Amino acid sequence: MSGRNDEEREFDLKWADGAEHKEPSARARMLAARWKDNPPGPVPFRGEPEYRGPSGRSSWVSTAVVLGCVVAVIVLLGYADFRPY
Repeated sequence: MSGRNDEEREFDLKWADGAEHKEPSARARMLAARWKDNPPGPVPFRGEPEYRGPSGRSSWVSTAVVLGCVVAVIVLLGYADFRPY
């Protein structure tokens, strides 16, 4: 019985894929309705990011903090290795 359902399902998929007109998704219809009266402005392909993080620090400060932590861990591990038992 499942073989018959598989054949019917395959027929339905072929029939649906062969349709001349395909209905747009709900999101496409929503955006089309919204943009009909108020079209969006041009957007660059890779625009400058506006979000700079919770504190507004630049990326080099974050990089320095990470590298400082790595150096501190290396120093602590080196100190633990040279400490007499």
